[in-house]
Amino acid sequence: MHTQKFKIRLGLFVAGGLTLFVLAIFIIGKQKNLFNPVFQLSSNFYNVGGLQVGNNVRFSGINVGTVDNIQIVNDSTVRVSMFIKKDVWKFIKSDCSVAIGSEGIIGDKLINILQGTAEAPLAREGQLLESTEPIETDAIIASLSVTAENAEVVTQQLAEIMMKINGGEGTLGRLVQDTTLAENLDKTILNLRRGSKSLDENMTAAKHNFLLRGYFKKQAKEKAKKKEEAQEAAEKKAKELKKKK
Repeated sequence: MHTQKFKIRLGLFVAGGLTLFVLAIFIIGKQKNLFNPVFQLSSNFYNVGGLQVGNNVRFSGINVGTVDNIQIVNDSTVRVSMFIKKDVWKFIKSDCSVAIGSEGIIGDKLINILQGTAEAPLAREGQLLESTEPIETDAIIASLSVTAENAEVVTQQLAEIMMKINGGEGTLGRLVQDTTLAENLDKTILNLRRGSKSLDENMTAAKHNFLLRGYFKKQAKEKAKKKEEAQEAAEKKAKELKKKK
């Protein structure tokens, strides 16, 4: 009942649909390693943090596999199974560790396989690798929130202290606001300087006093003797080192 043109259009539509379907299967299969030889690894986590089946597995920043299965073992353990391309098996060591990361800051979760040591043997098929628990974003945000609250409290306290100082309260406030106290402090410092200068003058005079002249000369001789002894010891040590060389 249909015309020849309609049948041709229908055939082209069906052929195009089948082509797109096969192409989609090929692309998805390639991304999910459906057509590549793979081997299986697994790791246990306390919390997988939003990881899903089909997410990427990376090694040294390169996609090498996908997450095959996520299974709850018990109330504190979640087992993640991974399919890894066999052509990278020779780089996966038995002491490699596994961590959960993300694509950027807010991207999809993924598995990162961290490099092991060169001396370790290769990972076995189905081996359970050691895991590193991820840092939850919620925990980071909660920590930042507490830090912000503490900073707000400190800022408020500093503002109250500055208000008291500006109002002349407390020792520091009186020192800043009371000019008389500041002048007295300046006078005290000036008197200390004068007293120190007078003490130096008295010591100079004492050195020239014939009664104390012998004492100061004795002190000077002892200082010179100690200096000579230290210099001789240094020269002796240098000579010993030179002989050893």
